[in-house]
Amino acid sequence: MRPTELLIFGNAKAGTPLMQSNQEVGIDLPLKMLVWEDAAGKTWLSYSDPRWIAKRHELEPGLDQTIDAMVAGLTAIAKKVTQRP
Repeated sequence: MRPTELLIFGNAKAGTPLMQSNQEVGIDLPLKMLVWEDAAGKTWLSYSDPRWIAKRHELEPGLDQTIDAMVAGLTAIAKKVTQRP
């Protein structure tokens, strides 16, 4: 298997309200990012957009602020780790 790293980001304060809306969202929590190398040696970063997760599990609209914070956090991490020096 080529190099692969799974990064896990959990926050009970953020995840609990989502699970109270629909406990099935727990299959997608905690949030994860996968860093992996393809056959050509190129490194990739993959993750599920929290907005997609919310839509998939039909979460209540009142959770938009929490979802937006999750998006912002993952986006910031992705930008930071993919910047070239």
